[in-house]
Amino acid sequence: MNNLTEEMTGRTGGPFRKIEHIGIAVRDLDEAVARYEQTMGTACYKRETVESEGVETAFFRTGEGKIELVAATRGDSPVARFLEKRGEGMHHVAFEVADIRAEMERCRKLGCTLLSESPKPGADNKLVAFLHPKEHHGVLIELCQPIE
Repeated sequence: MNNLTEEMTGRTGGPFRKIEHIGIAVRDLDEAVARYEQTMGTACYKRETVESEGVETAFFRTGEGKIELVAATRGDSPVARFLEKRGEGMHHVAFEVADIRAEMERCRKLGCTLLSESPKPGADNKLVAFLHPKEHHGVLIELCQPIE
């Protein structure tokens, strides 16, 4: 039995509660918000700047999940580097967790590379931490826990 299987034994659905949102990197947030509002037939319900990450975000509800549009507010932000390297498109998949610190430690023990040592305040009133995409087939994974 591998480490992941051992970790998952006895858990219903595992430690990731749900897909909280899918993040999409965009160059022009206003243009993207207008396009997504038109296509999805619903209004953006929240825009927010996260200074620590150098991004501005816009959120849309879709069923039980959300779409987060993410645009860089400065040239040295991770999203600016992503856009320069890969262009617009899917940036990350965010999973809600009950205890972000415990999940960071669990993932660390599994050999995942975390992009920060501790969780940081993120958009939409969440604590967030990211797992490097190299271990997840090119997908950046965000762990998020609601701030209560």
